[in-house]
Amino acid sequence: MTYLIAVLRDRSTVEAACAALAETGWSSDFWSVVGEGWESSDRFGLLNPKERSRQRVRWMATWLVPFGFAGGLVFSKITGLETFAWAGPVGNDLVGGVLGALSGLMGSAFIGGGFGVGNLSGFDPLPFRNRLEEGKFVLILRGNDAVTTQAWRLLRSVDPESLQTVEESL
Repeated sequence: MTYLIAVLRDRSTVEAACAALAETGWSSDFWSVVGEGWESSDRFGLLNPKERSRQRVRWMATWLVPFGFAGGLVFSKITGLETFAWAGPVGNDLVGGVLGALSGLMGSAFIGGGFGVGNLSGFDPLPFRNRLEEGKFVLILRGNDAVTTQAWRLLRSVDPESLQTVEESL
């Protein structure tokens, strides 16, 4: 999914952009305006990076922890390592599985952005949050590349403060 994000200066610019989108047949299901009197920024994970990171970490942990456990268990079985003599053969396999699950959890935290290092999209929502605090408006349009290219041309006519495309599943 591609998102086109436009920062608009005032309410009249927002209304002009909405009218231009409506005239060309755009359904309001594909775009939203965030700002005073419109939608709340809390509705969009795009504008709340900490919540978005938590969601990504949880989603990745659901997959990486079980696979990590299975990988650790299989690795321990294949290699036959007796790392912990007190645990015995079955205990060593289980410890290997637990260590693999912990590795999966750690990977989901790093790559999911839980420590602020996994922003793979390169998108920084902080400037948009700052614009909203200044009293400006953010128009977010969802669609494929062809749709957002057409909308880009249309929104340029209302002279937005900034336009940016983001390719991410927000």
